[in-house]
Amino acid sequence: MRKTDHFGSITAFVTTAQIGSFTGAAERLGLTKSAIGKSVARLEERLGLTLFHRTTRSLSLTPDGERYLASCQNALEILEHAEQELTSHIAKPAGRLRVDLPAAFGRQKILPILLEITQQYPELELTLSFSERFVDLIEEGIDLVVRIGELEDSSTLIARRLTTQKLVVVASPNYLAQHGTPKTPSDLTQHKTVVGFRRNQPVSWLLQNDEGRIAKFTPPATHEFADGDAMLVAVLNDAGVSQLPYWLVRDYVDAGKLVTILEDFAGGEMPINAVWPKGRQQVPKIRYVIDELVSAAQAQKLE
Repeated sequence: MRKTDHFGSITAFVTTAQIGSFTGAAERLGLTKSAIGKSVARLEERLGLTLFHRTTRSLSLTPDGERYLASCQNALEILEHAEQELTSHIAKPAGRLRVDLPAAFGRQKILPILLEITQQYPELELTLSFSERFVDLIEEGIDLVVRIGELEDSSTLIARRLTTQKLVVVASPNYLAQHGTPKTPSDLTQHKTVVGFRRNQPVSWLLQNDEGRIAKFTPPATHEFADGDAMLVAVLNDAGVSQLPYWLVRDYVDAGKLVTILEDFAGGEMPINAVWPKGRQQVPKIRYVIDELVSAAQAQKLE
């Protein structure tokens, strides 16, 4: 067998493993189901390994198949990067871009920018997820994430600061009329609070302490939400006091539906970063999106 035939067998194997069926792989590659099956069988014969468990109803990877798939995907990614780097000076954003975004900020601030890019470059396809959890970009095949808060050091990732979000403490007029207005952070022990959480841990508020420095403050949590939009809805419905991004509550404060409180202790801010795997910035689709996000931040469209 010519060595060039090996690449066809590897492509058939990887596509079958990703989709989970010979039929789906055949449709993706424009071949027959029989051709895909024979190609994978030849690969198994050459390797002397069984890559798939086959039954009449299901197809799953063997342990050897899982290891070989990881190796093949790494090799194909290296080849893709080499090709994209070689043509980056002429290439336009194209292909599938996988992005993970914070829920509220992602929907309101980042999603419109991404959709505008796809209007300009129709060959760019998006796969978007919205979460606050830690994402292993390399293991999960994510091209780019936007994250709010301080980042942990990483030797495999690159981060670019986009902006910071100003935090304010708010409550509804009805809630304050019923429960009074807290004057200091210690007063919050007598109030209901709406607190965010990540990785099953409450998110600390950032408030000025007695020395005028911004410090973490963990209020007693009455309600915990993992979504900023849900926190906003709760506060608007008189559920309690919460610290939220000013961009999220600005219109409601201006309309009198929310009131900023504890202003003498305000001033907390959180960084917002774009993060991507090291070595991927030269990929046109990633480089272009990062540049557009930076431009939007400089134009204060993310605040």
